[in-house]
Amino acid sequence: MDLNEKIRKALKDTEVVLDPEELISSYHSTTVRYYLLAVPMYLQFEGRSEDSETIVREGKITWQKPKLLTPSYMLRVEGFSEEARRAFDMLASEDSDLAMILYRLRLAKNTEKIDIVSESFEKVLKRIISDIEKRKDKNTAVIKGVDEFWDVSLSKFTQELMTRSAYFSQLPDMLERSAIGINSRGFPVVKRDGSGIPVAALREIEILFKLFEKNEIKPNRLKEELDRWGVFDHYQDRFFRYFRKR
Repeated sequence: MDLNEKIRKALKDTEVVLDPEELISSYHSTTVRYYLLAVPMYLQFEGRSEDSETIVREGKITWQKPKLLTPSYMLRVEGFSEEARRAFDMLASEDSDLAMILYRLRLAKNTEKIDIVSESFEKVLKRIISDIEKRKDKNTAVIKGVDEFWDVSLSKFTQELMTRSAYFSQLPDMLERSAIGINSRGFPVVKRDGSGIPVAALREIEILFKLFEKNEIKPNRLKEELDRWGVFDHYQDRFFRYFRKR
């Protein structure tokens, strides 16, 4: 079995046993605590029963406030492969106002703990879920993972949570705020104001201008954001006015 097949199998064998009750927020960063349980892979080589030990990984994942984007914005974001850029270019040429959501997440490695518990998987699972329910913890997930590819298991959980949050939290919130609309094909599209500027960009740009005017961010940070939205020409007088004051 090659590596790709092993990864596909790990994804198939991963199960989110307990989802966090709350989805990723549209308005601020969201931190989710996770317990990832797996049967140690070394047990099979040592000839021991799978019920003899369970590995429990505990950590936190933080998602920053999600950003609503257009495909043309994505073309200006660093870090994508040439193939991904070509895909965004195709999307932009077909529908430049298609609404997309970008999540920035951080895996808090410094808080991660690993415990090897001398009990069966099922016993450990029941105890952890019981503890979560007693605490009435709404931001904790429990994942049945694969020891050798535990980070693959974790990535499946993060992707599923981001997808659910996009459809059941972010997009409805943005519809309510009139930041997006729905086109004739049923896809979310970014709404624009009378000047053609995406409504989703207006508030972010205003916040950045205020930070810029207070010297809390550098000019290039604001310029980059204006360029990514393709609205620098609209704001350039306001942008250069700051330098004329100095």
